[in-house]
Amino acid sequence: MEESVMKDVETGSEAGGEDVLVGNVNKLMVTPPGYPGAQRKGHLVFDACFESGNLGRVDYISEFEFDLFIRPDTCNPRFRVWFNFTVENVRETQRVIFNVVNFSKTKSLYRDGMSPVVKSTSRPKWQRIPAKNVYYYRCPDHRRNYVMSFAFCFDREDDVYQFAYCYPYTYSRLQHYLAGLERRNLPYLQREQLGLSVGGLWPYEACQRLCLDTRGE
Repeated sequence: MEESVMKDVETGSEAGGEDVLVGNVNKLMVTPPGYPGAQRKGHLVFDACFESGNLGRVDYISEFEFDLFIRPDTCNPRFRVWFNFTVENVRETQRVIFNVVNFSKTKSLYRDGMSPVVKSTSRPKWQRIPAKNVYYYRCPDHRRNYVMSFAFCFDREDDVYQFAYCYPYTYSRLQHYLAGLERRNLPYLQREQLGLSVGGLWPYEACQRLCLDTRGE
């Protein structure tokens, strides 16, 4: 099989190779192998350079199918589960199959009816992809890794679509929630920082705990 060609929308550079998973894809336009022309509608643009994003590589299989490689957990290369990425420059009624090809888990709730979530610019609420369009299986073509494939049809050309393993809950959202609790000055609540952990979006993220003291009640 020919190596897919991936072009950065801003730089036009190409990338490929079996183990190229250094950082998340950034506005990456995926075109057919050897395609010399300019970008057009239907040449999907992938991006995961945002908080909680994860997508390290995209391989073009056909006009309708793409292999997606997710990056491992921070400081633990054995675990590969989470994905969260956007797709734009779609064509109306364009049908695709996305294969997340390097899961590390042998068991998954995807086998029991769970499905990825999706939202778009014009529909900002997360919705689950119909379970009938989702398949989780072990694939001999990908080092016998577990693969999750799902089918999707884009219906609005100007929308940016976002796909995730499940409903994202970011570090920033957690910090906003905890700050709101602190502003209430609750007498039985104390917030403490235990230390710092290696983060994804920031070099270090605070490990915190909440202490609840109900002895006075």
